[in-house]
Amino acid sequence: MFGIRVRKAAHTAAITLSFVFLFAIVAFAQDTPGAGPDRRQNAPGQFDFYVLALSWSPSYCEASQERAPNRAPDQQCGGRPFSFVVHGLWPQYEQGFPAFCQVPAPRLDRNIVGSMLDLMPSPRLIFHEWDRHGTCSGLSANAYFETVRKARAVMKIPAEYLDLDKPIMVTPDEVAAAFVKANPGLPRAAIAVACDSKRLSEVRVCIGRDFSFHDCAEVTRRACKRDKIAMPAVRGG
Repeated sequence: MFGIRVRKAAHTAAITLSFVFLFAIVAFAQDTPGAGPDRRQNAPGQFDFYVLALSWSPSYCEASQERAPNRAPDQQCGGRPFSFVVHGLWPQYEQGFPAFCQVPAPRLDRNIVGSMLDLMPSPRLIFHEWDRHGTCSGLSANAYFETVRKARAVMKIPAEYLDLDKPIMVTPDEVAAAFVKANPGLPRAAIAVACDSKRLSEVRVCIGRDFSFHDCAEVTRRACKRDKIAMPAVRGG
């Protein structure tokens, strides 16, 4: 009987020590830079840099058609042909990113929406980007979308992609290299190429709040890992 009590006491002590050890690990992780969520989580205006996401519109339109062949095409998939369009300008932390920093988001004036359609040819996209990302910028809607326009003006699209008249196969590194060549001062560590299962989806460029290029290890780690990806042709190219 005494032996059973000893074994039970030892087992209880082992469990207690395990919890203490686990608590110590969690506490250490929370105090370690880069571990867990950023302490500024979702505080408007509190972030480190932006990601300018440039979507390859032909890929978006082709994928949309495959998913819903009988649905009317999105605004950017009919009429004017588009190559790279602005998907969004996303505030980022060095680790992670804020989102939906004001719920409900301040109302977005439709005049602003209309003014952005040359860069972001979808009203639904503009409303979504404001709600999810723009509210984290700490800027008014007018100032945020002016910042989107300024960030887009920083980037030059490689000439070979402006009027792509036939589909091609590329590697992610080829696309990144083309952007680096077209934009003096853009380091390879500040750009990531994203893809779906078979197509180029977008190019993501990290830009500081002063519109200088910004190295972003976490963003580039999530880049496309496929050997070859398709770039569908620009409509009417």
